[in-house]
Amino acid sequence: MNKKTTSNASIQPIQNGWRLGTQKGDASNYRDAQLDDYSLLSRHQFPHRGLSLSLRARTSSNSATGTWGFGLWNDPFGLSLGFGGSPFRLPTLPNAVWFFYSSPHNYLSFRNDKPSQGFLAQTFRSPKFHSSLFLAGLAFPFSHQRTRKILSNVIREDSAAISLDVTQWNKYRLEWEMEHTSWYVNDALIFESTVSPKPPLGVIIWIDNQYAAFTPKGKISFGVLDGEEEWLDVADIRFCAKGKRLR
Repeated sequence: MNKKTTSNASIQPIQNGWRLGTQKGDASNYRDAQLDDYSLLSRHQFPHRGLSLSLRARTSSNSATGTWGFGLWNDPFGLSLGFGGSPFRLPTLPNAVWFFYSSPHNYLSFRNDKPSQGFLAQTFRSPKFHSSLFLAGLAFPFSHQRTRKILSNVIREDSAAISLDVTQWNKYRLEWEMEHTSWYVNDALIFESTVSPKPPLGVIIWIDNQYAAFTPKGKISFGVLDGEEEWLDVADIRFCAKGKRLR
């Protein structure tokens, strides 16, 4: 897998895995440590069209500032542009399935009946294009609430909150299929959904100090946060597609 870090973050080897860490700092700098298998590829070359992903993980805190997680996505906002050598990608609608943590500064849901922060099992499914996006673009300068409502009708979404001590080693597994996805913690099924993202996707494992919010009242905010030193340990990473084990 590719290892990517900003200057104030690091990836260090541990037994059977890696420690992804970010330094203590203020809100003047983005801090990110990331493992992925797509950052050198154009989006249509992302490698996965259905996957079983498993790993063990623990974090430095149950209430880290920023976000961390592991799973698959289509890098919809071209965030890999922050790393040298990554190809240019135009923004697109999100397709993602992951275990995802975000601090209270975040509001990462287009629906009012789904959890929007904390530790989640989460999935998004979006078309490449939808005619309603014209309406969203026209509405955006006048009503962010209306824009959010339109996007909620275009982007399918499902999620569930996970209650867990993430500072302890736990085993996580995703089973992503074309019409169904399941999330497991310590070999127990905790959530399943028929909202399954459209391929192709890439594997991502990360920790950072960013936030993004699009609230039901239409407030939009994003940026980076003050934070203490944080880390995410991952070990025994395995992913399999079509019966073949990949690394």
